[in-house]
Amino acid sequence: MKKKNKESFIETVKTIISAVILALIIRTFAFEPFNIPSGSMLPTLLIGDYLFVSKYSYGYSKHSFPLSFVPISGRYFFSEPKRGDVAVFKLPSDNKTDYIKRIIGLPGDKIQLQNGRLFINEKIISRDRIEDFIDDKSYGYQNKQYLELLPNNYEHKIIEFSDSNLFDNTREYIVPDDHYFMMGDNRDNSEDSRSQVGFVPKDNLVGRAEILFFSTNGSASIFEFWKWHKAIRFERIFDRIE
Repeated sequence: MKKKNKESFIETVKTIISAVILALIIRTFAFEPFNIPSGSMLPTLLIGDYLFVSKYSYGYSKHSFPLSFVPISGRYFFSEPKRGDVAVFKLPSDNKTDYIKRIIGLPGDKIQLQNGRLFINEKIISRDRIEDFIDDKSYGYQNKQYLELLPNNYEHKIIEFSDSNLFDNTREYIVPDDHYFMMGDNRDNSEDSRSQVGFVPKDNLVGRAEILFFSTNGSASIFEFWKWHKAIRFERIFDRIE
């Protein structure tokens, strides 16, 4: 009986170790889950969204691995990001903190904002006013919403409270080689390449945001199951991120 129990215990340990290794492989080379704690990417991403990031989209660097523990330099199997991608990256100032923003500027681009309007390579980017955005956490507060059309015909929504806030008028940024200019879709409430984030090196890219797998407005805890039907944003589950 003791021998049988010992064998059973060993098999259980082997199963657990195998599952952990498989999870680490998937997390490192295929998909990694992330959640959204702030409103800097409204209206595209809401606070309480949970999403998968594809790790293979831009190739692999040390930041592809948990805690960036692998001591390698450079990026392997690199694929150039596209303008308009929503990407997770490590904050350049500490190489630890995960940020998620939209890629607006590619290497060599000239980026500037004048009176709230985005200019790429000295050309104003088209934006059209659409219906106001009302976040389910904002208690009815309405936000001005626009459709912005990037030069590669990539269209996405942004929020702009006003055209005269802190980062609505900037100097001209010239994106260095192997770097990217990132901006939040919530233009007046985003810490991004216009501020202390700066240009993001390609080695700091973690992956491209692909799909939502869960979303909650935070109105119910995990133990308040009777409130889940009101807290879960069912309509967002399995939405692609664009």
